[in-house]
Amino acid sequence: MAPKSKTSGAVIDAASTNGSNPERDRVFSAYRQWGYLEGDLDPLGFLRPRYTPELERDGEYAKQARAIYSSTIGVEINHIYSPVRRGWIYERMESPDQGYEVTEQDRKRILDLLIRADIFEQVVQQRYLGSKRFSLEGVTAMIPLVDEVLDASSRLGAIELVMGMSHRGRLNVIAHVARRPAEEIFAGFEDVDPRSVLGSGDVKYHMGATGEYSTYSGRKVHIHLVSNPSHLEAVDPVTIGRTRAKQDRTGEGGREKYLPLVVHGDAAFAGQGILAETMNYADLPGYTVGGTIHVVVNNLLGFTTNYTEEHSTRFAACIARRQSIPIFHVNGEDVDAVVRVARMATEYRYKFGTDVVIDLIGYRRHGHSEVDDPTITQPLLYKKIKEHPPLWEIYADDIGATDAQAQADAIRGEFEAAQKKAGSITTKPTLRELPKYWDGYFGGLHQETFEIETGVTSEALAELTARLTTYPDWFHIHPKVKKLLEQRAEMGTGKRPVDYGMAEALAFASLVKAGTNVRMSGQDSRRGTFNQRHSVLIDVENENEYVPLENIAPGQARCEIYNSTLSEAGVLGFEYGYSRDYPESLVLWEAQFGDFSNVAQAIIDQFIAAGEAKWNLLSGLVMLLPHGYEGQGPEHSSARIERFIQLAAKHNLQIAQPSNAAQYFHLLRRQALRHWRKPLIVFTPKSMLRHPDASSPIEDFAHKKFLNVIPDAEVGVAERILICTGKVGHELQAERKKRKETSTAIVFLEQIYPFPEDEVVAEFDRHGTHADIVWVQEEPANMGAMFNMLPRLKRIAGDRPVLSVKRSSSPSPATGSSKAHEVEQKTLLTLAFTTK
Repeated sequence: MAPKSKTSGAVIDAASTNGSNPERDRVFSAYRQWGYLEGDLDPLGFLRPRYTPELERDGEYAKQARAIYSSTIGVEINHIYSPVRRGWIYERMESPDQGYEVTEQDRKRILDLLIRADIFEQVVQQRYLGSKRFSLEGVTAMIPLVDEVLDASSRLGAIELVMGMSHRGRLNVIAHVARRPAEEIFAGFEDVDPRSVLGSGDVKYHMGATGEYSTYSGRKVHIHLVSNPSHLEAVDPVTIGRTRAKQDRTGEGGREKYLPLVVHGDAAFAGQGILAETMNYADLPGYTVGGTIHVVVNNLLGFTTNYTEEHSTRFAACIARRQSIPIFHVNGEDVDAVVRVARMATEYRYKFGTDVVIDLIGYRRHGHSEVDDPTITQPLLYKKIKEHPPLWEIYADDIGATDAQAQADAIRGEFEAAQKKAGSITTKPTLRELPKYWDGYFGGLHQETFEIETGVTSEALAELTARLTTYPDWFHIHPKVKKLLEQRAEMGTGKRPVDYGMAEALAFASLVKAGTNVRMSGQDSRRGTFNQRHSVLIDVENENEYVPLENIAPGQARCEIYNSTLSEAGVLGFEYGYSRDYPESLVLWEAQFGDFSNVAQAIIDQFIAAGEAKWNLLSGLVMLLPHGYEGQGPEHSSARIERFIQLAAKHNLQIAQPSNAAQYFHLLRRQALRHWRKPLIVFTPKSMLRHPDASSPIEDFAHKKFLNVIPDAEVGVAERILICTGKVGHELQAERKKRKETSTAIVFLEQIYPFPEDEVVAEFDRHGTHADIVWVQEEPANMGAMFNMLPRLKRIAGDRPVLSVKRSSSPSPATGSSKAHEVEQKTLLTLAFTTK
């Protein structure tokens, strides 16, 4: 007789699992498809097995199939299109030990992990009563699960686990996966010196951590737990982006060496759209990481909301069926089954290079936070939970561990000693060490310390132009693109003013030639929304591609420009994550229109704007946001300058609106070359991309640096100073020329934040002490930069009057009528030159 399945207790007839047997095949086919619906998956029994007519079968085959597929493991794989991949899972599920025999030594290790996970939570509860910690109790099997993932992946080449998760169980993971000393974690609950976190920092269950994990087979795996906000699932694309950067740094073998694991709550997995965006990247060349292991920590409950109110599907994890990937449902109190699933999922990821979902079904012992009373909304559930023993006690009984209580007492003593030690820690521990590639990069204030020359000689630009505007003899180019390249050849050799598209190409080419990688993604970014980029040339006869930026010089750095999915939050989160682990690269995300960044507001608020203040983590990500009032309506005019300025404080961001092509060139090079790592928000033009007024002579590209302020070179001493940003400045210049006005200066504020006060003051003083100062903007009065600029200008103006010209306040950024827009714009320009 064959050995029993450790999970199900089924007796598997080895002879019946091979060869052709039509009856067996029919029975097993039904259970392979639907068996999980009748599985024993909920430790508390509230999730009842669902009656499935297809499984109404009797006989020995049905008994065997039921024991495998309707047990404490349920596999949902009927949606996987590949029979090879489905067959791989069937083979392991139907083998006698289901792919992994749990030994006595394994069980001792598992018991120790379970005891540590539960006792850790109990000590925190007792010592810091009333503090939020988001306990793991009820799903502590996650710790043995991750332990098994780490061991299996290390055997397959992993050297680092990049882990994203929300707050539930995070402190436990920091202690038992990242292996940070318990006293460091307990110190987060203590009243440490407030000067160490004054005005910054984050709550303890949002902090990231790093550490070294020793697997039970004797290998070392580095742990990187990514910092996260309360915005559930927002960390998902950040985690994947960070993983991709680490893999790209490594080159060949990177997919095997860096494994992403993302832990989700059940309600968030089903409810948050950014999760679906992130999973959609799995097989896309610009975003793939060779497979992510997703673990749904499934409490069948979200805060106070029952699972029946959270999703329309049987399980929260069913949303993953849109991908051709396996979903393993597993009862969180059959710990041997949990570690088998962890092994199977990890090996599947490494064999097929795809995502895998593990639905770990348990419960939540306390309320959403430990100060919340769940008996108000789920009285029957919590009555049962109150009487339910912790998992380590159940497991100890199952394996006959008679010394488990003594082991628990000893572990409790360890944690209590660490808690006492925490009281002597006077500064909040960081819980992490930064990688060496961050050495030499800085945040903080004083950007002027890191100024750098960005000019490139005309000779060097001509060489770059030659590479940017040529293509192989065999390439069949589109006639319109051919004409564009001919024009760009003239631009790069000084025969024609350089527009924004060529300026950007020259900036990228100069960087990759010098060894700086460039990565850009966005919707339709390879060609450009406004037909301005053409970074990838398409052969009109066979659609083969040629990328001039990849053919600048031998041994050059990478230049990767990707069309992203039709997603903002997920892609921006990914690129932010990528920038976190490739600081020496220029990483850019481009919005199709600037206001489309609205959809990514959580990423902007929580990571890009606040990441340095909360977690002391830097990023050099560039956001390119097309902005300008041109009569295109409310949704295609404003990139919402006001929102970024409102987020700006303590030099956390750089906000700029370069008014000409050369300025854009210098700005991009400055961001890449200087070692002051801050996110850069760039309001880019639309109608001015090829406009002669915003194009630049090639000589301007040799200037030393980006100018934060462009003085007016046409007016000596002005009676009226118009200060503005972007397109409206060129329109003001045209209006001045039409009026033959000679006493009004027009000053371009190129860097909006940090506010270049010294340069602005110098330009004001050049015009004496009596000129009117007028802030001019296209945006309505309740939008744009005016709310921030007027107080600054009044403070530095001295006795000069400070006025403003703008559209009237409006709930919508712009009119939907092109004719109304023209009237508004003419009125705005007229008012700018009206002195009485």
